[in-house]
Amino acid sequence: MACASCSTKDGQPKGCKNNGTCGTDSCNKLTVFDWLSNMSLPSGEKPFNWVEVRYKNGRKEYYHNPDNLTLSIGDIVATQAKAGHDIGMITLAGELVRVQMKRKSIPEDLEEGLKIYRKATQKDIDIWQKARDREESMKVKARQFAIDLKLQMKISDIEFQGDASKATFYYTAEERVDFRELIKVFAREFRTRIEMKQVGFRQEASRLGGIGSCGRELCCSTWLTDFRSVSTSAARYQQLSLNPQKLAGQCGKLKCCLNYELDTYLDALKDFPKADTKLYTEKGTAICQKTDIFKRHMWFAYEGEWATWHKLTTDQVLEIIDSNKKKEKIASLEEYASELAEDTKAEFENVVGQDSLTRFDSPKPKRKRKNNRNKKSNNRNRNKRKPQNSKNAAK
Repeated sequence: MACASCSTKDGQPKGCKNNGTCGTDSCNKLTVFDWLSNMSLPSGEKPFNWVEVRYKNGRKEYYHNPDNLTLSIGDIVATQAKAGHDIGMITLAGELVRVQMKRKSIPEDLEEGLKIYRKATQKDIDIWQKARDREESMKVKARQFAIDLKLQMKISDIEFQGDASKATFYYTAEERVDFRELIKVFAREFRTRIEMKQVGFRQEASRLGGIGSCGRELCCSTWLTDFRSVSTSAARYQQLSLNPQKLAGQCGKLKCCLNYELDTYLDALKDFPKADTKLYTEKGTAICQKTDIFKRHMWFAYEGEWATWHKLTTDQVLEIIDSNKKKEKIASLEEYASELAEDTKAEFENVVGQDSLTRFDSPKPKRKRKNNRNKKSNNRNRNKRKPQNSKNAAK
């Protein structure tokens, strides 16, 4: 995603360099496309007087517009806060805000809802920008203070209120932390009101953003808004190796994408026999060793012969299980496995139009050994002919 000012110039990406304050709001995190913007309201209907305002790192709130100000996406406004005012940017307006509030169970009560004061003036924006410029240096000092007090916590981010009257410190911790002394140090050093807010590791990753192992931006920082619990059973159902280094994301928890295809795997496994199923044959008892969900194959091995696996289809396994329920044993698994004998030679096709992997290598110089040999043989013949010519000349 990119805004109109992020176009390339001379083959190089230019970038708007707005640092999260893009006017068109098309290159920010968790942006919602207003698919109702081109639709006109019926006659007699008033436009919805609530707007969505975004703050630092994708934090969004919904505010009431009691004065019916003409607001559009990208406007910077001064909003109501618990004490003072805050500065944010409007990211959504119109009927789609009603849909978003209903989805997030936010009531449209005028008494409890926060209000928009006015459009931000240049003075408001200057104070807001100066406060945001202080955040990075304050974060370095705050982390050092926490280390000096030997607190088991990590300060991940700092967010100033729009009027620079309050600073919110976001931190993560494994256990409960007593930070009363730390707040005193912060207040004495930074000369502002301090608020400590603990966030989870997934929320920290969504606020900071980053690139995942897939090569794309993190889902939690671009479009994912609800964090569902991910368990190791999701990896087991998908037959993934339980390697924490591969299954864990930047937050240190299991990747959220493990839940994306879990329902499809569970539907496919409904027709599969259980993994602890045993097949009773006259040759011996066979135990399941491996399953292939996509090809619907299962591998079984006899007890005591673990190195030899026999591949069966799920229909064949169900047929053997039915015969075992009738207290009937089949002769052996080889009768069924022989039907699946197939050629294991892999035939690779040129689907991309690539002839060889060395097509970009510089051609090697041709060897000139044959020419050198021919020259040597010619020189030898000439040397043999020279004395004969000299004898003839003497005669």
